[in-house]
Amino acid sequence: MTLTPNFYQDRLCLNVLAGSKANARAVWQAAEGHVLVGVLSKNYASSEAAIADMRDYAQLIDNALSVGLGAGDPNQSAMVSEIAAAIQPQHVNQVFTGVATSRALLGQSQTVVNGLISPTGTPGKVKISTGPLSSQGADAIVPVDSAIALLKDMGGSSVKYFPMGGLQSVDEYRAVAEACARHDFWLEPTGGIDLDNYATIVRIALESGVSKIIPHIYSSIIDKASGDTRVEDVRQLLAITKTLLV
Repeated sequence: MTLTPNFYQDRLCLNVLAGSKANARAVWQAAEGHVLVGVLSKNYASSEAAIADMRDYAQLIDNALSVGLGAGDPNQSAMVSEIAAAIQPQHVNQVFTGVATSRALLGQSQTVVNGLISPTGTPGKVKISTGPLSSQGADAIVPVDSAIALLKDMGGSSVKYFPMGGLQSVDEYRAVAEACARHDFWLEPTGGIDLDNYATIVRIALESGVSKIIPHIYSSIIDKASGDTRVEDVRQLLAITKTLLV
């Protein structure tokens, strides 16, 4: 398995979920490798079961595996770190307070580890209390520049901005994108992204000067009957991406 992320050369890399191993392979091929394929820890009864199954996923997609929490569930934070330590995937989703643990257990700096921060209603301010305990109390709201500095201190690679609600928080999202550009930090917009608003969301990040963008497109492209991500939608997202990067 390749550890060094093969998507580093891309300014933009998709992040989509897989409903099965066959679906993971199909979407990876449809995206021509410009994708991280998410598998959710929440779908497994134990870390051991997840590790065994996710190893199979990783083999099928050149380790372009994104270990997920499951709708940003803070209670999955420890499990995600355990899985990441064993599998050494290319991408790890974490709540803000779980970033340092994941990085330490990974034991290397190549795997991308994002940190979850959320909109507050005020551009330039973000909520960082996204962990198991902190999410249960009063919101911890800080300037986005401070949040990025803290993530860097903890060994984070990127901001996961969730839940965006598509374009509902567009002014706040733009402020986050501009901050990521200022600090040369990667950005992962997440929540409510679909085929209609994808180009606008990505364009904002590109125009802000973000060096690396990993948009998460989940439920809007999943077939409700099968649970699989629609391969044709991934092809369409790739086509849109290519026009944006011209």
